[in-house]
Amino acid sequence: MQIHYDAEFYVAVGFALFLGVLLKVGAPGKLAAAIDARTDRIKAELAEAERLRAEAEALLASFEQKRADAEAEAEAIVAAARDEADLLANEAKKRIEEFVARSVKQVDDKIASARLQATAEVRAAAADAAVKISEQILSKGAPGGADFVAAGIQNLRALVH
Repeated sequence: MQIHYDAEFYVAVGFALFLGVLLKVGAPGKLAAAIDARTDRIKAELAEAERLRAEAEALLASFEQKRADAEAEAEAIVAAARDEADLLANEAKKRIEEFVARSVKQVDDKIASARLQATAEVRAAAADAAVKISEQILSKGAPGGADFVAAGIQNLRALVH
């Protein structure tokens, strides 16, 4: 009887021999070592990535703290500026009120002075007119004195107006 070998048989024998050669050369150990080396490299990269992430988080927290500090400082500056502006506005208002009060007092004083002066002038004019009328009455005598009094009153009115 003759055994007939197919191509599949030769492929199986070739594969078995290939596996035997690989085992003889130590390929599984080298493959395991390569896989272990790659695993160690990936672990190192992951550890480095974790370290960088922690650094980034710390840096982010630092920047957020600095931002918060800057915002607080800006708010304090704005509040101080508002307080100073309010103080300046109040001082300016007080000064304006004082200026207006002084101006009103000066105007009132000028009006009072003008009234006194006008009153004095009217009294002086009335006195002058009375003296002139008296002189005229006395110089012309008693008869017709009524006409002189009327004329004097007219002169007095003319002087006043």
